Amino acid sequence: MDSLINAAGRALSVGDPLAALKRVALRDDAPALALRGVAMAQLGDLPRARDLLRRAARAFGKNEQISRARCTVAEAEIAFVSRDLGQSLRTLGPAQATLDRLGDRVNAAHASYLDARQNLLIGRADVAERMIADLDADALPPASRVGFELVAVGIAIRRVRASDAQAALVRAENYARQAAIPALSNEVDRAMRAFAAPAARRISNGDERLLGLADVEALLTTDTLIVDACRNIISRGGTSVSLATRPVLLALVRALAEAWPEDASRETLLERAFRARHADESHRARLRVEMARLRKEIASLADVVATKRGFLLTPRGTEAVAVLAPPAENDHAEVLALLADGEAWSSSALALALGVSSRTVLRALESLALTGRVESFGRGRACRWIAPKVPGFPTSLLLPVSTIAG
Repeated sequence: MDSLINAAGRALSVGDPLAALKRVALRDDAPALALRGVAMAQLGDLPRARDLLRRAARAFGKNEQISRARCTVAEAEIAFVSRDLGQSLRTLGPAQATLDRLGDRVNAAHASYLDARQNLLIGRADVAERMIADLDADALPPASRVGFELVAVGIAIRRVRASDAQAALVRAENYARQAAIPALSNEVDRAMRAFAAPAARRISNGDERLLGLADVEALLTTDTLIVDACRNIISRGGTSVSLATRPVLLALVRALAEAWPEDASRETLLERAFRARHADESHRARLRVEMARLRKEIASLADVVATKRGFLLTPRGTEAVAVLAPPAENDHAEVLALLADGEAWSSSALALALGVSSRTVLRALESLALTGRVESFGRGRACRWIAPKVPGFPTSLLLPVSTIAG
């Protein structure tokens, strides 16, 4: 490479895209196109950046596999920022394999970390954890190491390991200081604020209080029977039952746990589970059927006893029951939790992250748009959704883990 290309690359590595453009803005050779693409990405012009990187990949010859793979990784990173998750997840794996095979340790590690970050974003915490465990972290420069540590933070949070998350945040802050790139420091600051914010509400015996992640971790180690409405499970000690695919049963057991140690009336249960304010005999019959299913699902943890007024939750092996709920709840809370990161999401990316259909997400977005809680721009496949102001938004720290197999 010539001196101008080297100088532009050094400028980009320290987050100075304008200095890089001064050296390569008027050049159309393949290395210059690639560097211009990265510079435009750092300046926020993502469509122009994507176009330049594609031109660079075509301009590199068939024998320049490393350069072509680097362009693919850079384009995948732009797709990730644009929340075009389907495309970036498809292209990163082959590019990372090429870089690893040809000995480019730094960019291969960067591609692996980016792949892990995307899998974490869509709830595949197990896949992300395996990826960063196998990743050559020592090959990453400080700027990429910041993102690597933030992935470790996210995994620790999903696993409800507060001390591990705190340690990874400290490491991310140190690497951001070494990189001296303001955007990275801002990202670490946002992660720290999110970590310090309430992670959940504890509801027990009619009392509610906010909990930090460390408080949630401490609660999970007790023998309390916990109805975890953040991650859609029922647990006590090391035993847990997932109701992620059984929303009616989750609503019923939560209503029973909130009423404990008293019973919950049939009217309350019908309204919570079926939204039936004026119940008839068919609703009552369905309630009996769902209660029988609930007894079977949670038999190892608790029983459900019929009373004259309704039903009573009777935990096994403990005298304490608590509900763990998001700190703020409203319609379509999980959609708002993802949009609260400030990025512009496509409906398909939201559907992928939440494990639901695009039509379901679109209905939620249209409902939120009517109340002004989300806004859209662009049309068709270029349409993106943002949440400009989400006061009291639900935390994304404990979003349910995706059921997509790793």
